[in-house]
Amino acid sequence: MKIQFSDLISKRERRKSISYKFSLEPFYFEGDKIRPISEIEVDGVAISDNEIVVIKAHINVQLELICSRCLEAFIYPVDIDIEERFTTDINLREEEEITFVDDDVLDITEIVESSIISTLPIKRLCRKDCKGLCQSCGINLNKETCNCSSDDYDPRLEGLRALLNNKEV
Repeated sequence: MKIQFSDLISKRERRKSISYKFSLEPFYFEGDKIRPISEIEVDGVAISDNEIVVIKAHINVQLELICSRCLEAFIYPVDIDIEERFTTDINLREEEEITFVDDDVLDITEIVESSIISTLPIKRLCRKDCKGLCQSCGINLNKETCNCSSDDYDPRLEGLRALLNNKEV
């Protein structure tokens, strides 16, 4: 959805409702493929305040992510509110809280996409207590248990381990 600055700023009614849905293609983020499994729903308003356009919107979408520990796919709901300020006034270019736009047209879809990406967690987990994969045999410890040794040590430190156990290498 695109909003034209000049139309919104020059009109007597300086508000424009935003209500639309759009599909987003799968994309890669930090090496992981993120797949939207529902349409992105955007509801809000664009308000003109002199030379500044304020966009307030609610964004809702369901994404399919891959768990960082067990590598299983899971559904991650994104349900956020955003408030962004934009201007075409070159005198306000240096303002930190206002994004300067060179063109008279503002594409809200790009703002929504970047807002969704910014809400993604750094460590994507299917659940808080995810046990992950066994380091030896690779089974998903959330679904099964294994008989692998739970000794987790670095083989490069075997000499130190032997020293601590008063053994000779």
